[in-house]
Amino acid sequence: MQLSLSWPSRLIAGLRLAPFLIALAGVADTAIAQAIQTSAPHAILIDSDTQSVLFEKDADTPVIPASTVKVMTAEVVFHEIAEGRLKLDDEFLMSETAWRNGGAPSRGSSMFAPLNSRVRVEDLIRGLVIVSGNDAAIALAEGVAGSEGAFATLMMKRGRELGVTHSTFTNSWGRGDPEQKVSPRDMTLLANHVIKTYPDLYKYFGEKEFTWNKIKQSNRNPLLTMDIGADGLKTGNIDASGYGLIGSAVQNGQRLILALYGATSSKERADEARKIFLWGFRSFDTKTIFQAGETIGSARVYGGALWDAPLVADSEVRILLPRSGGEKFTGRIVYNGPLMPPIPAGKEVARLKVFRGTAQVLDLPLKTAAAVEAGSLPRRAMDAGLEYGAVLFRRYVTKQ
Repeated sequence: MQLSLSWPSRLIAGLRLAPFLIALAGVADTAIAQAIQTSAPHAILIDSDTQSVLFEKDADTPVIPASTVKVMTAEVVFHEIAEGRLKLDDEFLMSETAWRNGGAPSRGSSMFAPLNSRVRVEDLIRGLVIVSGNDAAIALAEGVAGSEGAFATLMMKRGRELGVTHSTFTNSWGRGDPEQKVSPRDMTLLANHVIKTYPDLYKYFGEKEFTWNKIKQSNRNPLLTMDIGADGLKTGNIDASGYGLIGSAVQNGQRLILALYGATSSKERADEARKIFLWGFRSFDTKTIFQAGETIGSARVYGGALWDAPLVADSEVRILLPRSGGEKFTGRIVYNGPLMPPIPAGKEVARLKVFRGTAQVLDLPLKTAAAVEAGSLPRRAMDAGLEYGAVLFRRYVTKQ
């Protein structure tokens, strides 16, 4: 593999973009990564470990999530448990609101908890993620935040903290609401976070059945009954959304995550999801492009003791390549710059973005490899002069 990094970077709209080319010697461009087709209007498949995008189709258009929104509900609850504010043995009330809107009277998916009963959080989680209980979702929302509205605010806040920035949450259970929409890409990011952050709680998504109030129900995720290594996450369907699914499967130590929306039937949803998963597992090999701690590039520093701050990733940077042939990838180091000293070592200051054609396949944080202190007065004066010259150049020559 050959790698070249061009420098200096150019300043565009407040971002410094340091372009580089990742060229895999001896291979030509190929369209293999998009060779598969799907009848689903929205889909994206990612590799959990490398976060490489293996396939996407209209993955950024906001869609109505239906019950797949319960993955966000689960994340908020799991976060409360991880922070010590909630325990699995705590009990929440099955209020009249939860019972009437999400329980037996609603004729929707339900865990069938009796009105005014008190239910353990662990059982509500099972009711939420195994049988898609709307009553469980509402009871959890009210128990954590006091009301559904307050819980929706928590969902929005938590989503933004996780980088789920193209989705809007208004309720915990997937009720049809034109304001509640998600992007398939966001949902793969969310699912990957849940899987990696809460392994002891994620296991509930893979349980194949749940019995409550003497009613036994099977997990609604059809992937769990297929021989593809699936272990979660959620399905969803209302008239306004079509049939959607967020799924995860593991084969030979590799985990893939799929978000698929807009299928016209449960059969189409299951068939298309299975097809995409099997294609993903069979079509790619992993390639390391940077070792952990290896300098990937640098970020310009204004008035520092060093001209540039070297940038590294916390772990190996890997991408997935088609087994039938390689591809050329382009990449950019993107950051708000120039950076201002003092800059501590280990500070996240940039993103590494790798593209296959126009499709972004990797987006990882980069950190400073070493501290950069403020430079001497002559050095700061020199940088000020250079920056002023760059401003004039952009204003009068490039017209930016």
